[in-house]
Amino acid sequence: MSRAEDDRIERVLAGVFSTGTWLGSLLIGTGLVLRCAHWDHDAHTLGCMRLIVIGIALFILLPVLRVLLMAAAFMHRRDRTLSVIATGVLCIIAIAAWVGAHAS
Repeated sequence: MSRAEDDRIERVLAGVFSTGTWLGSLLIGTGLVLRCAHWDHDAHTLGCMRLIVIGIALFILLPVLRVLLMAAAFMHRRDRTLSVIATGVLCIIAIAAWVGAHAS
């Protein structure tokens, strides 16, 4: 793989993280501002908390998305070793999520 293609992948990953971070921060901030502004009368309480939860979930999912994008990039460039490693990491994440969801 050429250096230009590596740079392109790095720019895409950086853009995903930057956009995701700003979006997550915006969602959490909006939910907090609405909650603090007492825009939480009955039905709207769920809306404020939902924004906050979605923002936090986005922060949690960003590293998973990075591993997924890296696995796709490794498969695209036919790097078998790193593809297997990235896929293994994704399997570990999936198992951990499944165990966490069924532990209660």
